[in-house]
Amino acid sequence: MPLTTLLGSELPLIQAPMAGSQDHRLAAAVCQAGSLGSIPCAMLTPAALRQELEAMHGLTERPFNLNFFSHVSPAADATRETIWRKALAPYYRELGAEQASIAGGPGRLPFNEEAAALVEEFRPAVVSFHFGLPEESLLQRVRRSGAKILSSATTLDEALWLQERGVDAVIAQGLEAGGHRGHFLDHDLSRQLGTFALLPQLVDALSVPVIAAGGISDARAVAAAMALGAAGVQIGSAYLLCPEATTSAIHRAALQSPAARHTALTNLFSGRPARGIVNRLMRELGPLSEQAPAFPLATAAIAPLRAAAEAQGSGDFSPLWAGQNVAGCRPMPAAELTRELARGFARG
Repeated sequence: MPLTTLLGSELPLIQAPMAGSQDHRLAAAVCQAGSLGSIPCAMLTPAALRQELEAMHGLTERPFNLNFFSHVSPAADATRETIWRKALAPYYRELGAEQASIAGGPGRLPFNEEAAALVEEFRPAVVSFHFGLPEESLLQRVRRSGAKILSSATTLDEALWLQERGVDAVIAQGLEAGGHRGHFLDHDLSRQLGTFALLPQLVDALSVPVIAAGGISDARAVAAAMALGAAGVQIGSAYLLCPEATTSAIHRAALQSPAARHTALTNLFSGRPARGIVNRLMRELGPLSEQAPAFPLATAAIAPLRAAAEAQGSGDFSPLWAGQNVAGCRPMPAAELTRELARGFARG
């Protein structure tokens, strides 16, 4: 089955969900341009997600994707939290921030009963997951709603695991991709492959469609992915400068600076490896640190530092998520960018 038939879109292109840098406005603009827009849901409360869904329906009647995390929430570790706060203490003193201002709570939630109920109520065309899949009872509720189910794989083993559990398509997330790695079976980063090494392995081994993601930011890369057998592509970083995105001014400036040429995987901002533009915190503490609490608990202690630094116009403590290839990331309307990217399908 062609990916466009599966997704209900005109183009086999998915706008990658980017929590913190977008809301329904970017997703709707992409949908209106004929591709599948995505709403990132992991950082939204049920009430906030409902607002996003209602707003989305007010802007487009076309199919869209809801993306959820399916991680297991970790138990609080007081010892590790103390070590983490001690490591950050010099920065708190420098910025005049108070550790008493650190908020409680994880900040990111896995797919749960409340989310499943909203899926059943609003019936999105597609529901995608990161970090594997939720427990079977929740997954069945999504399936019964009529939504097509996608999930990310960073290795062949993960892709086969997802196929065995009945996903409708697999997103092959290459090492180049910005934001959080979707790995869930093995945390050994040495097993992670680039998009164009991973993609043909999955295409050859799977019977479900494979969607290429990571390092794809222009029509040439779209054509290359299609030539390697991808059923479609998922693109995120290229959309970060669109006016419909909520990308901060500091993040936008970094994306358009020479700093964007240097990205790295870091766990400092959330506790889990994610690719972003290298900044001061990453240079001085990592980018990967065993001191950071488990995902997503590391976020809380970083938040006051980020707020204090950004108030001074600095991104030294901000997660500046970006893929390795931001060449196609330009300040242009999302619909125009989508049409430019779509030229790659004709080439392929």
